Amino acid sequence: MRNKHFSTFLLLFLSFFVLWTPTQAQTDSSSVLLIRADGIVAPAMAEYIVRGIRTAEQRGDNALIIQLNTPGGAIDTMNRIVQDIRASETPVIVYVAPAGAEAGSAGTVITLAGHLSAMAPETIIGAASPIGGGGEDIESTLESKIKEALKATVRSLMEGDAPEAIALAEDTIENAKAVTSTEAYEVGMIEILAADLADLLQQADGQEVETVSGAQILDTGNAVVTELPASFIEQLLSILTNPNIAFILLTLGVQAVLIEIGSPGGWVAGFIGVSALTLAAFGLGVLGVNWLGLIFMAVAFVLFILEIKTPTLGALTAAGVGAFIVGALVLFNSPGTPSFARVSVPLVIGSGITIGASFALLLTFALRSQTVPVQMGQDALIGKIGRAQTDINPTGLVLLASEQWTAELEDGAEPVEARGRVLVTRVDGVRLYVRQAE
Repeated sequence: MRNKHFSTFLLLFLSFFVLWTPTQAQTDSSSVLLIRADGIVAPAMAEYIVRGIRTAEQRGDNALIIQLNTPGGAIDTMNRIVQDIRASETPVIVYVAPAGAEAGSAGTVITLAGHLSAMAPETIIGAASPIGGGGEDIESTLESKIKEALKATVRSLMEGDAPEAIALAEDTIENAKAVTSTEAYEVGMIEILAADLADLLQQADGQEVETVSGAQILDTGNAVVTELPASFIEQLLSILTNPNIAFILLTLGVQAVLIEIGSPGGWVAGFIGVSALTLAAFGLGVLGVNWLGLIFMAVAFVLFILEIKTPTLGALTAAGVGAFIVGALVLFNSPGTPSFARVSVPLVIGSGITIGASFALLLTFALRSQTVPVQMGQDALIGKIGRAQTDINPTGLVLLASEQWTAELEDGAEPVEARGRVLVTRVDGVRLYVRQAE
């Protein structure tokens, strides 16, 4: 009997194991990590991508997808991102999306650095010719060196691809050529043309890629996608690389510092000014602006200060507004500056007019204060309004400027009831002469 029960139990156990094993195989799925790199290629983006690669490796994800949309950025930052992608043990898929996105300039090389390169319809890639930090053309010899280095990088990333694809990638560097996602896909510059993320996962499924860990087969058909959002610091640093934000911080910082210099002793204006200038300096350093513009902006604020010290009826203020606007445009919008590093012209003009108006207002108050006669001592009380603490008939008490005074009615004045308003007409020692205020 005991053997019979044991045999029954063993049969049930084996039956459960056989039935459960296929179910487990069907429910198990691979995991994919997704990060969205949007904006210029800057240190904040590099840190975000590095964190995504490390997270994917630690989680054991089957792939990391970098959804890219960038107009370009610094070459040194681009090289760092490329190196990190190629050193990743987890396969990295660079996906230019959504529709309307671009992988411009440095973004072209980053896209090609992925173990798989993909684009969504209605996206573009290319225009990767290098330019100087201030948007200017590079001297011919240096330009040739940089272009050759970039083309060599592209050839190493696309080793084994069709010659037409490599030639097109080099053309994006040599002649700043840009192509659509369809054109890039047809020539073999990218491997996948995917309408959306789900389509990308289906097309990538089963493809073999080569990483530093060796050949890997992607298992993304039924992958569970987890998005890794940018941290607060990464978002903040990304915002600071917006030229409009950098310009506003620069303007506010200089004004706050000038206020602190003009009225020393406080700390709020100085603290705000230094903080704003520090944040602006980060953005300006990443954007690669034309620093000549700072000279014009410094001249503008000097003219504003001179207007206050030596009023010229607005002449220096007008000159300062002009210098400020010219300086801001030279700083950000010099010829050849990439579009992502340009500041809004209406914002510059509006800021210049606002600053000029504020200094004009300060000038008006300064001039008006010079025409007001100086009053000291008891004479300053004449014409002031107080409140009767007691009935005044003919004498009583008055509260004036938080002080209690003995008051007497002016000759011919009507009596004033307690809590009534009184007007000081003259002062004799510590006695006020008052009458009822209208």
